[in-house]
Amino acid sequence: MIQRIGHRGAAGYIAENTISSFEKALELHVDAIELDVHICASGELVVFHDFTVDRLTNGTGEISKLTLQELKALQINNQYQIPTLEEVLQLIDKRCWVNIELKGRNTASSVLQLVEKYITKFNWKLEHFLISSFQREELETLRKLDSFIPMAVLTQASVEQAIEWATELKAKAIHPHFSLLTFENCLLAQEKGFQINTWTVNESATISHLKQYPINGIISDFPDLL
Repeated sequence: MIQRIGHRGAAGYIAENTISSFEKALELHVDAIELDVHICASGELVVFHDFTVDRLTNGTGEISKLTLQELKALQINNQYQIPTLEEVLQLIDKRCWVNIELKGRNTASSVLQLVEKYITKFNWKLEHFLISSFQREELETLRKLDSFIPMAVLTQASVEQAIEWATELKAKAIHPHFSLLTFENCLLAQEKGFQINTWTVNESATISHLKQYPINGIISDFPDLL
């Protein structure tokens, strides 16, 4: 069974990477939730996609240069706050697994510390987490710090390169853009022992087509279509 992964929550229905969007994804009984993290100026991990707040909020500036207090004062779509990763994990509370994308720089160590906290204090398991990134440097840092944390290599360039990186980094999965997939390269990845979760697939016809491929999960803004 191909797993249903909510992209930034259920971003097709409610503003991406907000508590309400994650609640919607859980209501739709997703197998997993995908989200993005940065470190803000005061050191907390915040869940936000862009490197600046300009596109999505009523403010302006770089996430990494704004404190949590400053970020919390902003509004997304005039109604939602930027959540911390802690707030999102508390909401999810093991109801599905979580794909944390290391979007901002120097996020690997902080994410790992939080994962370890949730495993030791709140009875989460390692399988509840999959840490992904386009940034090889962040994945390398993560792997140096922890030999076992499940990782995924994101790519919008090449499935073959993702397989190469995943092999070197001892990753669990590759996350290619759906336009890169062929039956053959999916089979190759699976033969080499990697799971495949593809993004971001929102059209019913494309979803039906991809379901014929040997893949493990589909990441969508509309997880109920999967």
